[in-house]
Amino acid sequence: MKKILLFLLLFTTVLNAQTKVSGIIVDKSNQPVPFANVLFKDSNIGVLSNEDGRFYIEAAQNYTTLIITSVGYSDKEISLPKLVNYDFKVQISEAESLKEVVIFTGKTSKKDNPALDILRKIWERKRKNGLSKFEQYQMEKYEKVEFDMNTIDSAFMKNKIFKGMEFIFNHVDTSNVTGKTYLPIFINESLYDVYGNNKINKVKEKIKANKNSGFSDNQQILSFVKDLYSDYDIYNNHLTFFDKSFTSPLSKTGIDTYNYILRDSAYIDKKWCYNIIFYPRRKNELTFKGDFWVNDSTFAIKKINMAVTKSANINWVKDIYIEQEFEVQNDSVFLLTRDYMMSDFALNKKDESKGVYGKRTTLYQNHKFNIEKPTAFYREEVNYIDNDVYNKSEEYWDENRFENLNKDEKGVYKMLDTLQTVKKFQNLYNLVSILGSGYIQKGHFDYGPIFSTFGYNVVEGVRLRVGGRTYFGPNDTWRLQGYTAYGFGDDKFKYGLSGKWMVDKKRRIILSGGNRRDIEQIGASLTSTNDVLGRSFASSSVFSTGSNGKLTNINLTNVGIEMEPVKNLTFQAGFSYRTLESASSLFSLDYYTDPSFTTIKSDVKQSEVNFQVEYTPNRKTIGYGVERSNVDSPFSRFYVNYSHGFKGLLNSDFKYDKIQLYYKQPIIIGPLGKSNVIVELGKTFGTIPLGLMSVIPGNQTYFTIENTFSNLNFYEFVTDQYATLQWEHNFGGRLFSRIPFMRKLNWREIVGARSVYGTISDANRAINASGLTYMAPEKMYWEYSAGIGNIFKVFRIDLAWRGNYLNTPDTQRFSVKGSFGFYF
Repeated sequence: MKKILLFLLLFTTVLNAQTKVSGIIVDKSNQPVPFANVLFKDSNIGVLSNEDGRFYIEAAQNYTTLIITSVGYSDKEISLPKLVNYDFKVQISEAESLKEVVIFTGKTSKKDNPALDILRKIWERKRKNGLSKFEQYQMEKYEKVEFDMNTIDSAFMKNKIFKGMEFIFNHVDTSNVTGKTYLPIFINESLYDVYGNNKINKVKEKIKANKNSGFSDNQQILSFVKDLYSDYDIYNNHLTFFDKSFTSPLSKTGIDTYNYILRDSAYIDKKWCYNIIFYPRRKNELTFKGDFWVNDSTFAIKKINMAVTKSANINWVKDIYIEQEFEVQNDSVFLLTRDYMMSDFALNKKDESKGVYGKRTTLYQNHKFNIEKPTAFYREEVNYIDNDVYNKSEEYWDENRFENLNKDEKGVYKMLDTLQTVKKFQNLYNLVSILGSGYIQKGHFDYGPIFSTFGYNVVEGVRLRVGGRTYFGPNDTWRLQGYTAYGFGDDKFKYGLSGKWMVDKKRRIILSGGNRRDIEQIGASLTSTNDVLGRSFASSSVFSTGSNGKLTNINLTNVGIEMEPVKNLTFQAGFSYRTLESASSLFSLDYYTDPSFTTIKSDVKQSEVNFQVEYTPNRKTIGYGVERSNVDSPFSRFYVNYSHGFKGLLNSDFKYDKIQLYYKQPIIIGPLGKSNVIVELGKTFGTIPLGLMSVIPGNQTYFTIENTFSNLNFYEFVTDQYATLQWEHNFGGRLFSRIPFMRKLNWREIVGARSVYGTISDANRAINASGLTYMAPEKMYWEYSAGIGNIFKVFRIDLAWRGNYLNTPDTQRFSVKGSFGFYF
């Protein structure tokens, strides 16, 4: 049966496309020829070979001859023995005379190059083309996103894991970009009305319909899909994909990054256009190869095809292919009508490696211009969801989608719906969900997070933890969650319980409350929070640089309310009551309670009210429930918190006022990488003990932790007012790519510096009875670091040096920290 299936698949593949050719181009020494032109004779259908000389070209028509051209080589025509030719090897020869060679060789000349003259005219007019010519515009948009497993071969189909699911391979197809077989596993279609106002630089999209199948309820998959929705403009100097900044072939810095060759000119839709090929001057940089057609009078792009070079320093992405088409309107306006993007996600970049295609097709039509709308119209909805959008009939989609689904795409919906009824598939799907989210779902209850089950610290010894949460779906308007933990060293149970309820969906008004009794490292962060389960630092000493017994028993109860009246602007207010006492005989929170400094108290009881404002411009979120996930893209964060401590309320011990500010700003500096700048400020007005002080966060682990100081121990610096500045820059491999023997490693250079200034009032020093000698960084402590990231794609190592306070007892002058992570 399987052999018959494979025969049918092969037969179907041959019928579906007229001409397909894949192969490699080599010279007389059998060395690959990169960036050679491959065209079907008597057509405008062409591609460039990649860095390894490999190519794939496909056409819907019948072609019998292939033309190969490359700078410094003689042109070669190859007769195709059949319509489908795989693993074709083409050998080309060096040109015998200069007359047969294009005058640009290797790095093309910047002088007397007609392609560069055309490129300069594109720069001059790029802001006078397309939608930017109009004050207002509106249009309809259709978007189709698809995920496909690729490189499907007979061995893959015979894998035991697919036993009982063989019917899915009836939907195997072949990519017209890479020539590889693929199997669709997810498809999503959306229809929008788009409105833009160039005067106020605002764009609003109103979704009209959405239809999907496959993994539609999985938050991690939806986040992955959202990351494909990167907006880009090919006229910009840099294009951002997967948090990486690529140099655009139309960039003003393109002359230093790309080679350009004027290959052809022809009429396209009755417009005379030039065809220009571009490819990178150097390897391992974030660049493209491809070609574009540009009009000879408006110098607007008519069509562009580009693919990220395989040597580009980006992880888990083997290929990125982009294709855009523009149509002429009113004789001179070129408007984007089709945008296609395909990414090949894989563990490595070898041709035979299996992976997942992420494909997005976007179409635009029915453009209208200069229809003004009030500014309030462009205000973004905070949390609006129209369920009717997701329940459109098949007849609606047949009438309204911009292009018909092909036969394979139509079958995908039915195949995926059927697949989800197969128990074996459900088990595999659940396993992936558990590893991604950390929770095991049973009915409407999630057990987890499973990664917090085991721990160890000095006070508790071995620590076991179990917990869970309610889960009816990603858009739950309420959620209960809790945990219990047991320490075998202190023979005590701990617990935490919290609940959230969204009483107003449109403005995201959320009521919350909870209680936690646990052990915590309260000096692990400057910016405090009263969220019961949001930040629990039960210190682990499994991988620490020294024994840490400075842990605190905390009993925290809180209630709160938050709202989001404007997108990404959140206001919160809350009341909390907590008690603090040392969890170890090695550590004390003692303080004096009387003016004569004779009476000592060991615990702190404190009632507090707090008000918070958080602003996160450009943040993208997933879901409409009481809890949402952030899309993994950089965004700024501004946070300010005011707290007032009451004395006497519920036997509370201290009266004080505290103000804290946190600001984080990511900065993408084109091809030079990305910086993160973090500023934290804080001051407490009033007399307070050690348990309520602002402790400068040290890092006694072997791991890199944001917002901590690598060479500080816990409680080394204590303050009641402070200011910190942290800067870190990741060059993304820009420097290492210039070093030949390091180029292939794809390592990334990271540098950073952190500093803190702080003081302590005399009153706060006077009531200290803990035995800990207060020291504040009054001379501004600082440290600096250098690191290498992307080691084996998942590991980062940082070397940190202490800049001052070198004679402090038990100080760390130098430290080595590491971290693991999956980054593009």
